[in-house]
Amino acid sequence: MSARPLPKRLRRFWTSKRLRDRLLVLALGAFASAYLLGVCSRTAGASYLACFVTFVPWLLTLERAERFRDALFSGLGMSVFSVALVFPWFPETAASYAGTSPSLVWPLFLLLAPVLEPQFVVFALVRLAVRRADRPHPALRAALAAAAAYVGVELVFPKLFFDTVGLGLHPAASLRQGAEIVGAHGLSFLLLLVNEGLALSIVRLARAPKARGFDPPAAPAALAVLAVLAGVGVGGARRAALAETNGSPPIAVGIVQANITSYDKLRAEKGAFETVRTILDAHVKLSDMIRIQKRLDLLVWPETVYPTTFGAPKSEAGAAFDEEIGAYVAKTGVPLVFGSYESEGDDEFNAAFFLTNDANGKVQRASYRKHMLFPFTEWVPPVLDSPSLRSMMPWAGHWKRGPGPEVVRVGSSGHEALTALPLICYDVLFPGFVAEAAAKGADLIVTLSNDSWFPDGRAPRLHLVSAAFRSIETRLPQVRATNSGISAVVAPDGEILARTRFDEEDTLAADVPRGTRLVTPMVAFGHLRAPALLTLAALLLGHAWWFRAKPRNPRAPRPEPRTAPRRPRSTGPAAAP
Repeated sequence: MSARPLPKRLRRFWTSKRLRDRLLVLALGAFASAYLLGVCSRTAGASYLACFVTFVPWLLTLERAERFRDALFSGLGMSVFSVALVFPWFPETAASYAGTSPSLVWPLFLLLAPVLEPQFVVFALVRLAVRRADRPHPALRAALAAAAAYVGVELVFPKLFFDTVGLGLHPAASLRQGAEIVGAHGLSFLLLLVNEGLALSIVRLARAPKARGFDPPAAPAALAVLAVLAGVGVGGARRAALAETNGSPPIAVGIVQANITSYDKLRAEKGAFETVRTILDAHVKLSDMIRIQKRLDLLVWPETVYPTTFGAPKSEAGAAFDEEIGAYVAKTGVPLVFGSYESEGDDEFNAAFFLTNDANGKVQRASYRKHMLFPFTEWVPPVLDSPSLRSMMPWAGHWKRGPGPEVVRVGSSGHEALTALPLICYDVLFPGFVAEAAAKGADLIVTLSNDSWFPDGRAPRLHLVSAAFRSIETRLPQVRATNSGISAVVAPDGEILARTRFDEEDTLAADVPRGTRLVTPMVAFGHLRAPALLTLAALLLGHAWWFRAKPRNPRAPRPEPRTAPRRPRSTGPAAAP
């Protein structure tokens, strides 16, 4: 039996060396840039330098893209390579949570790469479309349109980690201050333009190394370097100004990281009562150690540290535990923030509780309900929720969304009142959500998180960096308590003043500078970034399409047809047959 012939398109690819070579170059460029993106995402030491050249290999190879299929191939490759090299910890984490093998999760993870990181595909397609237009300065137009589309898609598309390359600038203390104006995603827009400038200069130097005149080949790279140096200078001046303006008394904060994880395992070994007993005893012991060292204005425990409903006990033992926590606040007089569950009818919420002691010695309670829930593990969209889905994913969450951004006033007898902006874990990744809460007025951000389900410290470090950018964007200090790390205290300029190690028992006691309640450009106008960028991309893309596909004016004079002159018929002897 003869072998079935290959499809026409596949046969063409297999036999066309030029096409194979072009796709290979596109794939190598995407891999090189994804690797540099992985270096940039380490957010430690000098890793931020990689951010300035991250996209250069990819951009250079995109010059080889002749058709939209080439750009699509390159964008898909960039998506696949980036999720594999930037988030290699996720398949192991997901497999551990779902009780399956990482070898089963990896193929699905790579298959979903264009959904997890769609901005690369959009960038490549928009860039090629604008560059093909017959208009002046095609490289500049394409760079602006593609960068605007890239960041606009990041802001509006529900990305799982809401990541962006601008986060890689956190180690650069001066450069990261630009997030006050444009946010971390705005820094990504600027980084893309810097990369475009460097790539354009390399292309020009390769094509015309001795060109001179008004627009020398190195001009785009020189402008990119000058822009970076200007950012360093302005950011340094802004940091100095912040240090001078903050004259308010600091807030003394204590953070407990007991490193007690695997509650389900503890419950199976010890029972529900002994598990809660162990958790509370450990946190009270560590809290007392902090209070011996320092007089506190606020004590913070992590997310879901009290693994049952608070204020609506399900048993007599639960009611006794509730009273014990309240009694501890009444005895110490220190306001306490901790994570637990809150119920309302049949609904349960992941909540942060604020317990304070009033002048009459009575404990007052306020709560914040987590709004941004992690897909499937905490919350299943109602459109997808069904008994069959629950049977396939028995680990899927049942929590409900909270009402939205809030601030909570924390006032206790003998302590100066303060206003806290509470966030729980996933909340902190969304700059628009945090900015909306900051607009209500706050003295500091209080973040509770549980990062114990990650296999190592890579993801918690990235989570911490994202949280630090929320402090820069709002100019609010932040205290961050996690079950197993990384807990931290963050200054309004994004500096991490104190931090714990991952997977260790530890405590923090620090004086946190009180926020000045500045209304930053990011807080006031951050919600306009996505529509502004997508509008810019659409205008440049539409302009390119118009001048590429515009039909000819029927009233315009048509050029006369060119006819070749007739050759005179030869009459000599040679003309004879």
